[in-house]
Amino acid sequence: MNFEGLDPGMGEYPAGLHGTLEAGLEPTLDPHLNPSLLQGVELDPEGLAVTVPESVHLMEGVFSELHSVVSEVGIPVTATHFDLQEEMLWMGNHRGHVTSYFGPTMGRHSSFQVHATDDIRHIQSLETGVLFLSKNNLKCYTRGGLVMFDYPMEEGADMHSLLMTDNNTLLMGGLQNYVVEVDLNTVQEAQKFTVEIPGVAIMRQTSRFFFCGHTSGKVTLRDLRTFKTENEFDAFSGSLSDFDVHGNLLAACGFSSRGLNGLACDRFLMVYDLRMMRAVTPLQVHVDPLFLRFIPTYTSRLVIISQTGQCQFCEPTGLANVADIFHVNTVGQLLMSFDVSSSKQALAFGDSGGCVHLWSDVPEVSFNDYSRETDFPLPCLVDTLPQLDWNHDLLPLSLIPMPLTSTEPLLSDWPTPLSTPSPRRAPLVDPEILRTMKTVGFIGYAPNPRTRPRNQVPYKIKDVELDYDNYNQVPESPIGRDEEPHLCMVPKKYRKVTIKYSKLGLEDFDFKHYNRTLFAGLEPHIPNAYCNCMIQVLYFLEPIRCLVQNHLCQKEFCLACELGFLFHMLDLSRGDPCQASNFLRAFRTIPEASALGLILADSDEQTGKAKLGRLIQSWNRFILTQLHQETQEQEGPQAYRGASSSSLGSSAESAIGKLFGCEVENSSLCRCGKETVRSSLTLLFTMHYPEQNSHVKEYDFAEILKRSICLEQNTQAWCENCEKYQPTVQTRNIRCLPDVLVINCEVNSAKEAEFWKVQAEVNKSYECDLTQSGFLCLRSGQEICSTEGFTFDTRAEDLRHAWIPATLKMSISKSQGLEIVSWSEGDEISAAEEADGVSLYDLVVTVPHIQDARTGGNLVAHIKVGETYHQRKEGVTHQQWYLFNDFLIEPIDKTEAAQFDVSWKVPAILYYAKRNYHSRYDLRIKNPIDASVLLTEASLARKQRKSHATFIPLMVSEMPQAGDLVGLDAEFVTLNQEEAELRSDGTKSTIKPSQMSVARITCVRGQGPNEGVPFIDDYISTQEQVVDYLTQYSGIKPGDLDAKISSKHLTTLKSTYLKLRFLIDTGVRFVGHGLQKDFRVINLLVPKDQVIDTVYLFHLPRKRMISLRFLAWYYLDLNIQGETHDSIEDARTALQLYRKYLELSRGGGSDEVRKVLKGLYEKGRQLDWKVPDSDTGDGAAVFPSVMGL
Repeated sequence: MNFEGLDPGMGEYPAGLHGTLEAGLEPTLDPHLNPSLLQGVELDPEGLAVTVPESVHLMEGVFSELHSVVSEVGIPVTATHFDLQEEMLWMGNHRGHVTSYFGPTMGRHSSFQVHATDDIRHIQSLETGVLFLSKNNLKCYTRGGLVMFDYPMEEGADMHSLLMTDNNTLLMGGLQNYVVEVDLNTVQEAQKFTVEIPGVAIMRQTSRFFFCGHTSGKVTLRDLRTFKTENEFDAFSGSLSDFDVHGNLLAACGFSSRGLNGLACDRFLMVYDLRMMRAVTPLQVHVDPLFLRFIPTYTSRLVIISQTGQCQFCEPTGLANVADIFHVNTVGQLLMSFDVSSSKQALAFGDSGGCVHLWSDVPEVSFNDYSRETDFPLPCLVDTLPQLDWNHDLLPLSLIPMPLTSTEPLLSDWPTPLSTPSPRRAPLVDPEILRTMKTVGFIGYAPNPRTRPRNQVPYKIKDVELDYDNYNQVPESPIGRDEEPHLCMVPKKYRKVTIKYSKLGLEDFDFKHYNRTLFAGLEPHIPNAYCNCMIQVLYFLEPIRCLVQNHLCQKEFCLACELGFLFHMLDLSRGDPCQASNFLRAFRTIPEASALGLILADSDEQTGKAKLGRLIQSWNRFILTQLHQETQEQEGPQAYRGASSSSLGSSAESAIGKLFGCEVENSSLCRCGKETVRSSLTLLFTMHYPEQNSHVKEYDFAEILKRSICLEQNTQAWCENCEKYQPTVQTRNIRCLPDVLVINCEVNSAKEAEFWKVQAEVNKSYECDLTQSGFLCLRSGQEICSTEGFTFDTRAEDLRHAWIPATLKMSISKSQGLEIVSWSEGDEISAAEEADGVSLYDLVVTVPHIQDARTGGNLVAHIKVGETYHQRKEGVTHQQWYLFNDFLIEPIDKTEAAQFDVSWKVPAILYYAKRNYHSRYDLRIKNPIDASVLLTEASLARKQRKSHATFIPLMVSEMPQAGDLVGLDAEFVTLNQEEAELRSDGTKSTIKPSQMSVARITCVRGQGPNEGVPFIDDYISTQEQVVDYLTQYSGIKPGDLDAKISSKHLTTLKSTYLKLRFLIDTGVRFVGHGLQKDFRVINLLVPKDQVIDTVYLFHLPRKRMISLRFLAWYYLDLNIQGETHDSIEDARTALQLYRKYLELSRGGGSDEVRKVLKGLYEKGRQLDWKVPDSDTGDGAAVFPSVMGL
């Protein structure tokens, strides 16, 4: 054949026309082809290319040739592959060149050189690119031809096949005695599997096995995880040419040995049943098989291809029919490659002459069932200069491009004064710097006020900076309202704070950036953590803090006990945030909380659908009532064994009732004259607002509060005298004043919000005319100067009048009843008034609802922290207002706490405390936890036997002392899965971590004759749904935590928590591996000097953490954590490692320890941090210490 003048990259022609086109004769159809395929064939005038017209109709169900393309004349096509993602067909030839064709029309999409000399042996498409395998090299290219990675193999490798085991893992096999597993994420060798029979030329995979076809004629079935041989089929005596697997059938073709005549193609296909693992009746075919594939459509058809181009279809368990033989017209060339599309609608053949043939059995073929859209390159735009007619006088000369001159200016150049860069004006120096600056010579220095980020100077569009604290009004302009003013109205410190998780979890998150005080914040990622602000409010009420820490009872889920445990942690913390996980766990189990709708679903919290303002007011009412009920129970039967008597709440009247309670007289007067009077105790009051009246706009807060407390309303009620419902007048009066007055603001609708807005507008700063009153006008943010002998040193914004007064004067008299008036904060009452029962109430708490449409809003608290708290934390005696926004704590001005802009800051709860009310309470804390909590207790499990006990409780003589060692380990289960997202750069970002729950806690003796013997081994019963038991890492199995079927020593979390609290309070030192995570999930705060963590003992700076298993193998020659983890074994091992560390420290000091640790890291790198298995020598993976505790 003469192909001179044929462009090897563009030539296309149909089968059967090669010889006739050269001779100039009329084309004759091959009798084996579909006769309708080449009707109306026309030659392409630009070269030797023939296309199939759209009107050609294929007989559906019968494969026929659809198109043929010449890739490179005379260069064999060694690999063909249908793209699994797009409608493309890939081919690679003997000279390392690849080309892709788009769609059934075979339009060329891309073409590039992959290897300079070697042939392309296998092609595999991925989501983002395409893999090309040559003799000893694997390359990945984009579909446009850009190199993504190049993976060279060791010298002497002769690779033939690829197999994708999952999205990120690849197997490569060839004529050597191993198969290589490559991780496509890191482009590194993950494992190398040795094969007993060399020459893995073909690989397939099902859900049960890997199948390896060997050049010796055998097919081996291997385990998906270990790659060990499970079965073996000796298919042919010579060599294997191809095989395929579908369902329970394996079909293979190959060559048989014919003695001295060498190898001959065997026309019997070997068929194996994978259910019985044996051969069935061989299938005789009428062609010499070189390739075969299953094409399952309605039946499990087989297509068998010979090297000369014959194609036969048959059933694997039936007889082959001669009528089912078709012919691929290769014009005398041999077929070199073959592939089937994933949709089973198209076949591709590559021959030794450089042609690619596309066959199909449907008129409109699709290579994949669901293909994504293919990106095509933009057309190449070549700029051509226009033809100019020089006879045209008005022709613009700018049509002829001229080179730019570098020495002469252009006419279009701007003059120098207009092109000089104008620098921005430097921003004003912070007044705080100028105030504190000290000058030495011509140099001034001052402390950094830290009001701006490091090395960043923000430039404002306007000269006047926007003060968020003063910007508390909705813009009057409709334009400002349409542009979502909340985007700039909510100050940053009031916005919802979130924890940004990294691969290290919380270790690299800087909480100090949000809290520079020594008070402890609360973490917000726990379900129903919306009440964090109210937990802080209760903590900073000194009688409540002391009451709950003195309280201890036997109830498993007691909110007063859990608050006491939490407040104890808040006392110990020095600025680090704490978690309310155990308190919220108990809170979720209270039926009343669920009935009141206080338990939020995860979807409501994430989407911001919850009405937080109304929710926190209901929670405020619930928690006061619940604490009142739990603390008024009599000591004795309900008290925890061994707990000392509480100094608060030991009588029937609880301290909650004494602190918040107010005796209320409810009177109901029917129109018949019948009056009914009932007395009750109320713990809080709800604000009731007057109807809108155009004549009266200004109301005094004290007046509204009095109306709300002494409420009078008309309603329908049952009258026993009339024996029917009658209109009645209900009146409420109080007989005594509480020590702490709690007010729910009830701003739940636009009507109440408008009322607060009107009061804020009426109570703005007053402007006084200097000429009439002798005072300067007061405006927000301006300095007030002295006039007529008066000197003011404060800013006017500090003197703004808020509608909520800082102090209230309250009294009850028999003649006038309740009286409430606003009072100046600094003034005191006379002794006579105090004797008459007059009291001053100071504002100590405000809880606003921050409305932010972007985040769904959040709740914060303004709390006036008293002197005793500052004395304990900071060693100073003063009072200060603070903003508590989860783990963000910041000091604020007192006026900020009482000002509300209802457009984004809506009042929810107010607390007024009677002045000096602390003096009426015993504020001493007596720890109610004693050694009796360590005594033997019965298991909750019904099937647990004493003979199966895994621990020996402490004897009286073994009671721990300060400084004693205790080995500790804990195991956990997962209550919900982690929520994460993938960023555009491919990195993983954790939105919400998985919620863990402690499932097993083990403590072992650290010294004495019974060292290493556990004295606590408690399985923790849980009522919550467990998503994952993490059995591989925890050893916890389904049923271990169920009291009905568990055989373990099962107990409550509270019981085990008390044991650990007693050990901590005693002063023991805990030894373990990864204790930081253990104590965090248990929700315990342990002083740092009582924690000895082997994770950090055997760790070098800026190096990875080492697992307990590897440390035990390296230092102790112990092989632990084989199949699952055992907390007793882990606690003992941690103790032994600590002893080993002490031995190394005594031997050579810190230098010797560092030298030994360097050897540890070097050995770990050599073994890839895998512990060698003593039986097989294979490495067992070692997980990081964060997971493999």
